[in-house]
Amino acid sequence: MSIVNRVRKLGDMTTMKWSIISALAVIVIATAWSSVYVVDVRESVLVTQFGRVVAQRTEPGLFFKLPYLQGVTRVDRRLREWDGEPSDLLTVDKENIEVNTWARWRVTDPLKFYEALRTDTAGLGVLDGQIDSSVKNVISVQALMEVLRNTQRRLKYSATELEDAEAAKNIEVKTGRDRVVKAILAQAMTGTEDRYGFRIEGMGIKHFNYVRDVIPKIYERMSSERIRIANRYESEGQERAATILGEMSAELERIESEGYQESTRIRGEVDATVIKLYAEAYGKDPEFYSFSRTLTVYPVSLGGGTRLVVSPDDSDLFRQLKSYGKPATTEDK
Repeated sequence: MSIVNRVRKLGDMTTMKWSIISALAVIVIATAWSSVYVVDVRESVLVTQFGRVVAQRTEPGLFFKLPYLQGVTRVDRRLREWDGEPSDLLTVDKENIEVNTWARWRVTDPLKFYEALRTDTAGLGVLDGQIDSSVKNVISVQALMEVLRNTQRRLKYSATELEDAEAAKNIEVKTGRDRVVKAILAQAMTGTEDRYGFRIEGMGIKHFNYVRDVIPKIYERMSSERIRIANRYESEGQERAATILGEMSAELERIESEGYQESTRIRGEVDATVIKLYAEAYGKDPEFYSFSRTLTVYPVSLGGGTRLVVSPDDSDLFRQLKSYGKPATTEDK
């Protein structure tokens, strides 16, 4: 055998040797890697062998298992969210509405959760059924106003087509939205922790409104309701205006009556005073009183353009004019 062939043979043996060593090293590393696993503080780990759980780790740290024979299933223990799909419901007062809900859930028993559901997707499917059925069961026996509000007071930021359409009905809120949600949660939680190993921590109604197909009819009803209210206010305003005008007319008549009575009383008092003064004047000087009354009567009884004929024999006026400026005699007195 030549030296060249010996060198080649030695080189082939060396290559094979290193290949075997490398393969053994990879197997050892893979085996070591497969036998070690780390548990995070946010999760629980189930060690399974041929599909059966043989160990459960809930504390964080580094752990070992049989390589290749045993597997690791990780279960998230954090609070997780569930977002439901809108569903159409019919309330007890025959209102067809669309409701969309949300929930927060957490795995409390990883072993039971794994044995019952295996995956998170299956858990979400159970949540879909539990919450949707609970929402339908609870809301279907409630009036729409009970789902809309907690009290009679209307919140500005919560106004929707539902609020606007239902506000005029003046329905008393007895249960309220918070109690309705609590009832849904209590029903949805029934059996979930015992059967599936998870708990629903909380839930709420994210959105609700009339079903889109009936919203045009709702707008028509809202419009007619607003027109009815406007007509009622207008009628009440006209009635109030008539009442006010009637009260004003009665008050005006009362004031006029009182004014007339007062003026009559004052006129009577003045006439009485005048008569009294005339009487006093007549008592003191009858001739002066007669002269004064004569002068008062003639201008009143004689109008403009009247021709006056004075008789010298029996006319008081002629006698008064004749004696004007002369000293009084005993006969005149």
